[in-house]
Amino acid sequence: MRIRQVLDQPLTAALSELIGQPAPAMVRATTDPQFGDYQADGVMAQAKKIGRKPRELALELTRTAALGEYCEKVEVAGPGFVNLRLSNDFLASRLADLANDPRLGVEETAEKRSIVVDFSSPNVAKPLHVGHLRSTILGDAIVRVLRFLGHRVIGDNHAGDWGTQFGMLITGFRRWGDSPALTAHPTDELERVYRLANDAAKEDPRVTEAARAELAKLQTGDPENLALWKQFVTATRAEVEQIYQRLGVSFDEWRGESAYHDELAPLVEDLLRRGVARVDEGAVLIYFEAGDDAELADKPFMLRKSDGAFLYATTDLATVAYRVRQHQADEIVYVVDKRQSLHFRQLFAAARKLGYGQRLVHVGFGTILGADGRPIKTREGTAIRLADLLSEAVERARVIIEEKNPSLDPEERDRVAEMVGIGAVKYADLSQNRTSDYRFDWSKLLAFDGNTAPYLQYVHARIRSIFRKMGDVDWRWPNQERPVLEHPAERNLTLTLARYAEVIYDVPVDYLPHLLTDHLFNLSQTFNVFYRDCPVLNSSGVTRDTRLALCRLTARQMRHGLDLMGIQAPEQM
Repeated sequence: MRIRQVLDQPLTAALSELIGQPAPAMVRATTDPQFGDYQADGVMAQAKKIGRKPRELALELTRTAALGEYCEKVEVAGPGFVNLRLSNDFLASRLADLANDPRLGVEETAEKRSIVVDFSSPNVAKPLHVGHLRSTILGDAIVRVLRFLGHRVIGDNHAGDWGTQFGMLITGFRRWGDSPALTAHPTDELERVYRLANDAAKEDPRVTEAARAELAKLQTGDPENLALWKQFVTATRAEVEQIYQRLGVSFDEWRGESAYHDELAPLVEDLLRRGVARVDEGAVLIYFEAGDDAELADKPFMLRKSDGAFLYATTDLATVAYRVRQHQADEIVYVVDKRQSLHFRQLFAAARKLGYGQRLVHVGFGTILGADGRPIKTREGTAIRLADLLSEAVERARVIIEEKNPSLDPEERDRVAEMVGIGAVKYADLSQNRTSDYRFDWSKLLAFDGNTAPYLQYVHARIRSIFRKMGDVDWRWPNQERPVLEHPAERNLTLTLARYAEVIYDVPVDYLPHLLTDHLFNLSQTFNVFYRDCPVLNSSGVTRDTRLALCRLTARQMRHGLDLMGIQAPEQM
C-alpha cells in the first residue's frame, strides 16, 4: 500500500465531482511536519480553471472527501492547500501490516514491462577505470529496483569489443606480445602492446598500413585474426568479471558491438531504400525535421562515413532492433555519461523514424571529481583504475573498523571491511542526484556520521545488537496484538517506515536512486531519535512489542534498501 495513493484517490474523486471534470488532487508528503503528514496541492490549479476562489473550493473538498478512515485532521492552509494528518490508529494498523510483510509494503506493479538496461559497457583491452563506476553502480541499482517491482529486466553489458583499435592490437601483439602476461594481467599487457604499436606507427607509416590490413582481415573473418581477437576479448572479460564480482554486479547478457557487425550493411541499405536515410557527399545520414525533434534539425545522424566505415550510431540502431526483436522490450534504458545526450537524442529520434514506439530513456550522469574540483585522476594524470579504488576503500575501512572495534575477530573484520569499503564507494555515488558532478572525498564517504553507507550500516548493526542482547535474533511481531503508538517518536518512525513503498515507486519515474538514499538516511535519523527517547528492552507489554516491531522493521527496511543498491548490511561492526 502506498499511503500517498490511498489519500489521493478519494481526494481526486471528490475534487473531480466538485468541478465536473477530471481533476488530480496532487497529494504529496509534506516537507515540514507542522503542515501535517501529506498535503494536496491540486485545488488552486483547478479553482483557476473554473473561476472559483481556491480556499472556498478547498474547504468544500475537505467536507466531501471520504478521509475519516485515514486522517485525524484535514484542514485548509493558506490560499488553498489541503493539509492531512494521519490518525494514530491508521498508522498503528500499517505498522501491524508491515511488521511481518516479506515485501515491506511494496506491492508488485500491475503494469509489468520488459525493460532492457544498458550499463557499464567496458572496452576490450582496457581496464575498468573510475569513469565506469557511475554507469555500473547506477545501472545495477536500477535493475534491482525494477526487478523488485516485478518488471522483466534484462541487464545488458554492451561492451566495446570491435573497431579500428584491434588492427593496431593484433599488429602489436604479434610483434611484442607475451601470452603468459596476457593471461596473468590482460589489460596491462594489451595496453603495453598497443602503446608500442602506436608509438612505432608515428615513426613508421608501414606499421599503420599493417594495422589497417590486419583490421580488414579481422572484419572479413580471417581465422587467425579472429582467434587472436577472441583471446583478447576472453582475457579482458575474465579480468573485468573479477571487479564485477567484487561489486556484486551481474548481467543477464554480455553482447558487445561485434555481435552487430554483420547487421550494419543490410541495415543501412534498408534505411536508404525506405528513404529514412540518404547519401550526402558519399556519407549516409539521417536528417531530422521539426516534427522529429526541433533541436536536431541541423544535426544529422551519420550512419556510414564516406570511406565506408560504420559508426556507433549504426551499431546502436541495430542494437535497438535486436532488443525489440529478441527481448520484446517495452523500454530500453541507457545508463551513460550525460555528455552523450546529443547522441541519444539523435538515436531515439532515428528509432522513432524507423517505427519503434518503445520508451527509450537516457539516464545521464555527471562526472566524479577529485578534491580539486577536476575529474578525478592519479598523481600521474591518468584515470584511476577501478580495482585500485575499491582496494583502497576496503583497506581504509579496515583501519577504521579496527580502531572502532579492536575485539572483532580478524576474519570477521576483513569481511566487514569489504562490505563497508565497497558500500561506501557505491553509496557516495548513489546518494548524489545522478545529473550532478560530485567530489570524491575519502573522509566523507567513510565517515560513521552523516549521509554515508557506514553510518547506515552502523545503525543497522546497532539495531541487530538489540535482538542479540535479548537472545532472540529472529523475534517476530505477535500477530494477536495491536501496536500502540504512545510517544511522538514512535509515530514519526512508523510514518517514515510506511513511506517506503512510495519511495520505491518514485525511483524509476526519472531513475533517481538518490531518492532511496535520502529515505534511508532520514529513516536512520528518525530511528536514532526514537531509540534515544523510547527505551526498548526496559519497557514491557504491548509497548515493548511495539518498540521491538519498530526496531525490527527499521533494520529489515534498511537492509532491503541497501540491498537494492547492491550494498550489504553487516550484523555487527
